[in-house]
Amino acid sequence: MKGDKNENSELKDSPPDNGVQTSQYNSISPPASPVADEEPFSTYFEDKVPIPESENQIFSFRKLWAFTGPGFLMSIAYLDPGNIESDLQSGAKAGFKLLWVLLLATIIGLLLQRLAARLGVVTGMHLAEVCNRQYPTVPRIILWLMVELAIIGSDMQEVIGCAIALNLLSVGRIPLWAGVLITITDTFVFLFLDKYGLRKLEAFFGFLITVMAISFGYEYVLVKPDQGELLKGMFLPYCAGCEPVQLEQAVGIVGAVIMPHNIYLHSALVKSREIDRRNKKEVKEANKYYFIESTIALFISFLINVFVVAVFAQAFYAKTNIQVNEQCNATGSPHTDLFPLNNDTLEVDIYKGGVVLGCVFGPAALYIWAVGILAAGQSSTMTGTYSGQFVMEGFLNLRWSRFARVLLTRSVAIVPTLLVAIFQDVQHLTGMNDFLNVLQSMQLPFALIPILTFTSLTSIMDDFANGWVWKISGSVVILVVCAINMYFVVVYVTSLNSVLLYVLASLLSIAYLCFVVYLAWHCLIALGVSCLDFSSRVRKRPAVLIEEQSEYDS
Repeated sequence: MKGDKNENSELKDSPPDNGVQTSQYNSISPPASPVADEEPFSTYFEDKVPIPESENQIFSFRKLWAFTGPGFLMSIAYLDPGNIESDLQSGAKAGFKLLWVLLLATIIGLLLQRLAARLGVVTGMHLAEVCNRQYPTVPRIILWLMVELAIIGSDMQEVIGCAIALNLLSVGRIPLWAGVLITITDTFVFLFLDKYGLRKLEAFFGFLITVMAISFGYEYVLVKPDQGELLKGMFLPYCAGCEPVQLEQAVGIVGAVIMPHNIYLHSALVKSREIDRRNKKEVKEANKYYFIESTIALFISFLINVFVVAVFAQAFYAKTNIQVNEQCNATGSPHTDLFPLNNDTLEVDIYKGGVVLGCVFGPAALYIWAVGILAAGQSSTMTGTYSGQFVMEGFLNLRWSRFARVLLTRSVAIVPTLLVAIFQDVQHLTGMNDFLNVLQSMQLPFALIPILTFTSLTSIMDDFANGWVWKISGSVVILVVCAINMYFVVVYVTSLNSVLLYVLASLLSIAYLCFVVYLAWHCLIALGVSCLDFSSRVRKRPAVLIEEQSEYDS
């Protein structure tokens, strides 16, 4: 409710401490400054969605509908152009064999998103705000910079995906740099849709997801994949005859699906509903409905990803360049030069994927593919911008006007994207996409370790802190995901074949690993490994995390 937005509230039975946060986890909990005098300013949460009352119902569709929105905005990160490119490459390189990896990565993503949603619901703060209050200044700034790098990398893929789609739709008349400028402009327009109501904005995102489902679903129906092979690849965790190329692709799938900035985004989006956090029953209910909504949203995103994998697995697995060249020649395509006359295995990206579909299945397939990519790029660009705003506001405690915040967060990501678009050919972007995937993979620990740390602390989560099952399973999942992505990074660096780059990578790796160890050390203490707290920094004293409900200045 609007009248309550400037009031602080806390979890039931948690006494306030003069507006200043204290925490039993004192080694990473410097006292936060009072927030009572801060001026309100507008944001995505300006008008919170009310939750209907229900009398002792175990499940209510009306309540589920009220909570529906944040999970679908979060799921868009699973459908961005980087994911779509990973899907089509998986199908072209490994056929249906790696669908089980996609399914497993989506399930792991759901479990991680559950932690993010619970943090936002229980504390009333998103992950960046909690990091701002829990970590000392230097680690906090480093953490912010790392997350910003992940957002920039993701945003470059998304904006360039939109530009490629516009290039395909215009038959090459709109160059890459012009497509980037168009995307920047319409993103600014769409981002102000929430001024007309939060539900209208969420409905617009739902429309874009529907466009993707129809576009890629059309391609799926057109190609008619082998359903038996599809189900076998999805539920049989084995990759017969797979070589290093397929193994690297499997690692790439995990890296593309689980994105660091999405953890920060989801923990913020769940703040958009009216929840009395002093009432533990309401908090528990919100956690339940958000988990159901996230499950539905990620199931839909998984199906869309399966459409893309199956299309390229059925039509282009094990195809050679010369075979595709002949097909493009036969249909009079102007893009035959993309496929050299050799017997090398076909390599595709978002641009070449559309061209190949057009060569084999006709121009309609190309244009419908481009529409789907445009919807994926536009929606993920908008959610990426929201991620940038939440991260910057949370870590730096910014209190700027809406336009200034949007302009800054967009500029940080757009400037390098525009430079790439000006100096890079639309037909040769795969190398850059690999680099951006590596960049985002390296940032994963800086989202996964903090979210497990804070959701395991009773001083922050009260009765909703992770139990031992979640602590152990969460630790194993995060360790596996980070190990997989580090393997991906090592494979990429070793492929560069440059001694100078090896030396530079080694130096950066030392600093990188030191910071990861620092975060992991605090995480292990939070998980209950008290023997690591050799400096006796854990204090047994009551704690409270004050919820900020301020409005942003429009």
